[in-house]
This record gives sequence, C-alpha cells and structure tokens, in this order.
Amino acid sequence: MNVLLVDDAAINLHIYHQVLRNIPNVTFFDFTSSDEALAWAAGNTADLAIVDYSMPAPDGLQFIERFKAIPGNDHASVVMVTSLTESSIRYRALELGANDFLTKPVDATELAARSANMLALADARRKLLDRAAWLSGEIRTATESILLRERETINCLTMAAEYRDNETGMHIVRIGHFSVLIGRFAGLGEDDLDLLLLAAPMHDIGKVATPDHILLKPGKLDAAEWEIMKQHTVAGYEILQSGNSPLLRSAADIAIGHHEKYDGTGYPYGRAGDEIPLFARICAISDVFDALASDRPYKTAWPIEKSIEYVLERSGSQFDPELIVAFRAALPEILQARTRYADSLHHRPEVPPVLFGT
Repeated sequence: MNVLLVDDAAINLHIYHQVLRNIPNVTFFDFTSSDEALAWAAGNTADLAIVDYSMPAPDGLQFIERFKAIPGNDHASVVMVTSLTESSIRYRALELGANDFLTKPVDATELAARSANMLALADARRKLLDRAAWLSGEIRTATESILLRERETINCLTMAAEYRDNETGMHIVRIGHFSVLIGRFAGLGEDDLDLLLLAAPMHDIGKVATPDHILLKPGKLDAAEWEIMKQHTVAGYEILQSGNSPLLRSAADIAIGHHEKYDGTGYPYGRAGDEIPLFARICAISDVFDALASDRPYKTAWPIEKSIEYVLERSGSQFDPELIVAFRAALPEILQARTRYADSLHHRPEVPPVLFGT
C-alpha cells in the first residue's frame, strides 16, 4: 500500500518513517514540496496521505483540495497535521476531504494507531471494490449467456416457422435489416434497434398454427380460408407474449400488429395510428416491401420501382406517414441490404446473420 508523506521539514518526514516502519506491506513516498507531491499523485495513487498544514503554498488545505481532485486519489484517506486548534481550519479541511487530524507535536503512538486504522480501512475498501468488480463481471457473463440461449431458442422457433412457409429463409433476414434501417432513420436508439433486429424476423411465427392446406395453398384463398390465415397474428402473439424478456415482448407486439393498418382497416383487431405498436408499424413496411419485390410460388417479383411506389402511395392509409419518411430516407441502404441478402446468394434458411447482427 502507498503512503504519501508531505511536510516541508525533512526531520518530520524522518520521524514519520521511524514511527510507521513496522506497518507491513507499505511503501512510503516523501516530499518536502507539496507541488512535487501533487505531481507524483498525478501519475500514482496513494492509500493514505499525511500532510502538514503549515507549508509554503500550496499549504495543507490547498494540497488536500487539489489532491482529492486527482482521479484515483479521490478515495484516499487524508490525515492533516497542524499545530493550530482553530475549528474553522479543521472544518474547512473536512469539507475538502480530510479524514482525521494530528496535533503537533505529534504523539508517536497516536500517529501509528491512526495510520494503521486508515490503512486497514483502505485495504477493506479496495477488497470491496475488487469484489464488486468480480461480481459485476460474473453477472455480465451470466447475462450474456442467458441472452445467447434466448437468441438460439428464438432462432430455432423462427426457422421452424420458415420451414412450414412458402417463403424463403432470407425473407426474415431482410425483414430484420430493413426494419433496423427504417428505425434508425426514425430516430430509435441503439437498444431499440438491437431489439428490432432480433424481434422482426418472428413476425410470422404464428404460421406454425396455420393448417398446411391453407398455408401451402398455391392459389388464392377463399373467404373462409382467409379468415383462418389471418389468425396467425393472434397465434404468434400467444406463442410469444408469455415471455418476460423485452425481446419476446417486442416480438409479440410485432406478431399481433404487423398486419394492422394505420387507418384502422387492417387485422386482426382493426387498430389504428399509435394504437399499433411502433415496432409492428415498422415491420409492416418492411414485410410488404419485401413481399412485393420477391418471387413467391403464387406471384413473380414486382419491379423495385413499382414496389417502392406501392409503399409510398399508402402513406397515411396502410402505413404510418412518419415511418414512410424514414423508409424513403433509408431506401439506398435498404436496397444494399436486399442485394446482400438476396435469395439466390444463400441457402435456406440462413437465419443466424440476422439474429446475431452480422
């Protein structure tokens, strides 16, 4: 442990050494100049500083104020030595960060006892800080492990839904990245964007509950079949809403709301405007744009220009107009992401890139 001794009288420093020499595991740093002591403190840390009050400027009070302002030494214990008994000086020293006082002439037994106590407290504080840092690291490791397992589970659920659908695995990859880009231009923070990247691919997870003869039907669905198909939004919500994590709650909001329309004409509940969760409103734009611009067993891909025009024309009706502004701003990056995750470049279902943000 480091003990800083500051006194303009060298004889006093010699006395301190003689009194404190039996304290184990201590390294002493002596200075007759308070300026030199502060220069040392700027690059080192002390566990205890014993400083004389009556010194050429900076005096003891000035030293304490400047010493305590140095990062790393703000928690050091300080004992001020003075021959003065004025309460005002001691009060000011306490305000500046002094922990204790010694009165000249210094009693050797008192100096040894108080120094030993201060160092014991410093040692205990250091151990507590080390313990807190260790616990913080353990908690961080455990949390990362839980998040990894959660993402792996979601990955499996999403892949299971995609295996039953007639869409490609890369569709869900694109949905995640498109949604993040729209969200970024809409002003979302990084934490929300991370959630959106992971939650958006689960938008159609409720299709695991849709009968095969409806889900895989190559032609147009009749009215009764369409009503059954629409229930995948509710099924997805029910699958995800029991989770307590922010990720699963976000995914549940997307599942139930990504087919709602801004003007209230969507399904399953006909919600409108801000009644529709923000993440669902973002995902709705991504989902429709990608569906229009991609080949499906029941349709050929629309030209990009026509797909963009369709989305923009439905600002304020099907889609949130503020998010359409963000979509328009994000288009150059969206088109880059569409090329990067094109169906022809990947084998189905390549889900991990979207779930882990690579």
